[in-house]
Amino acid sequence: MADPEVELPRSPSVFNDPRSSSGDNLSGKEEFEKEMGSEDNISSDEEDEEIVYHYLTYETQLPAPSRLENRGGQTGPAAPDLKQYTSPFEWSKARKNFIILLSCVATTFTAFTAGAYTPALDQMTDEWGVSDVAALVGVTTFTTGFAIAPMVLAPFSEINGRRPVFIISGTLFVLCQLCCALTQSYGGMLAARFFAGVGGSTFSTMVGGVVSDIYHTEDRNTPMALFSGAALFGTGFGPLICGFVAQYTTWRWIFYLQTIVDGVIMIIIITFFKETRGSVLLSRKAEVLNSWYEAREQVGLCGVNMPMDDGSKVISQRVRWKVKSDEERSSLRVMIGISLYRPFHLLLTEPVVFFFSLWVSFSWAVLYLTLAAIPLVFTTNHDFTLSQANAVFAAMSVASILSTLLSIYQEKIALRYGKIASTPEGRLYFSCVESALMPIGMFMFGWTSFRNIHWIVPSIAVGIATVGIFSIYLAVFNYLADTYHRYASSALAAQSFCRNMLGGVFPLVTTQMYNRLTYGGASSMLGGIGALLTLVPWVLVFYGPRIRARSKFAGEIMDR
Repeated sequence: MADPEVELPRSPSVFNDPRSSSGDNLSGKEEFEKEMGSEDNISSDEEDEEIVYHYLTYETQLPAPSRLENRGGQTGPAAPDLKQYTSPFEWSKARKNFIILLSCVATTFTAFTAGAYTPALDQMTDEWGVSDVAALVGVTTFTTGFAIAPMVLAPFSEINGRRPVFIISGTLFVLCQLCCALTQSYGGMLAARFFAGVGGSTFSTMVGGVVSDIYHTEDRNTPMALFSGAALFGTGFGPLICGFVAQYTTWRWIFYLQTIVDGVIMIIIITFFKETRGSVLLSRKAEVLNSWYEAREQVGLCGVNMPMDDGSKVISQRVRWKVKSDEERSSLRVMIGISLYRPFHLLLTEPVVFFFSLWVSFSWAVLYLTLAAIPLVFTTNHDFTLSQANAVFAAMSVASILSTLLSIYQEKIALRYGKIASTPEGRLYFSCVESALMPIGMFMFGWTSFRNIHWIVPSIAVGIATVGIFSIYLAVFNYLADTYHRYASSALAAQSFCRNMLGGVFPLVTTQMYNRLTYGGASSMLGGIGALLTLVPWVLVFYGPRIRARSKFAGEIMDR
């Protein structure tokens, strides 16, 4: 018998009716008859019927079984508990807050790893006899793994869910941290750092997916602000802490410390993190229900009471559930191919994706440049020790916290006065102004880094630039997600790839650039480029709807 592609009518049901007195979410036959009519309206020769497949959605009202006991008085297996398969959008506020908190903590310590590496440079160059630039390649290999891995891992999370991908990649992340601590060679460090980037990448790129799994578009600003703030906070927190570790112990304890902390976080994730991917939970719900129906049929209890489309009659059917997203999903090989091809296709054909990727990539490169620039400036011009120079990164962490609070507060104010339109461009109003703080901070950092100016001034400049970088990062994520909807993951993957690749390259040239162009000249060049790129959100505010209308991908969404 062919599978009829029909969806269950939205008729009343008592399978999971809270009025039911049964403890297993299943009411008796009498309650169902009271709801749907007398038993005379129910036709059945169910044992001879073929199985009929219906589409299951989160809105589907599950039908009650035709019989609770067989002719011998034997009852079937207890109804399954379906509470764990509730739509993530319907989770309680407390549960959502916990998931976001746990995700942000994981994001913080993933970003921590990126910045924690640089305080160990002097010890590693002495131990292995390599140059500073060669040692800094450890930052580049980490960001390379960070950039490439999500394009392969993302399809796995679409098919198998977020949780198994987090657990596997997180375990790899912890093991690679231990390998970094134990390695005896320069090559071993580079390899371990690459795979640490692969493992840690999911706790940055896919946390955005977790946010979209459990929050509707209009509710995503606050969790996205927390996620963005966690990424920037961790980047500054890493060298802040590890500067003291490197000065008073050995560089290996930088990685031992991370192994311990990241191991504890992984234990918490394995224990408490629940699956957030709605389509995966729905597929599991269908599997559980189908297994229950099969178990009932093995003891002679066949069929459930299915209402007809017009609601005039109820018939007994042997039912199995299927999920539309499972049928629409391509094979894993095809999905990986798409995830590798489509981001670059969007990058090269969509002006919005290209210029937003350029904007956020440059700002991220400036962020990573500070990993080498801050120790250089403060040890040479202010005679700071290693720990003192890296303590300046506290300005970045504090600015990240302030930026997060500002972003949450300012959207509430704007919504109260109706200043945010129901278009993607409404997300850009604040960033048009705040993104200018990045080049302002760079100009200020470059021209206040002299010995005769108090060190607090360039430290404040670092904080100002961080606020601007935060604004850019949040605006890019929100705008691309709102504009491309179905293709948002590909658009975000494009900017993530560019952002991490360019961010890994800049530390390699920082020392030479600052020494040859002078501190003021190098920072001014970067500030000038940043100032030019601040035109990007302004162009979209005025011409965004027109640009999106010409887009094959964004336009398709707008016409829906």
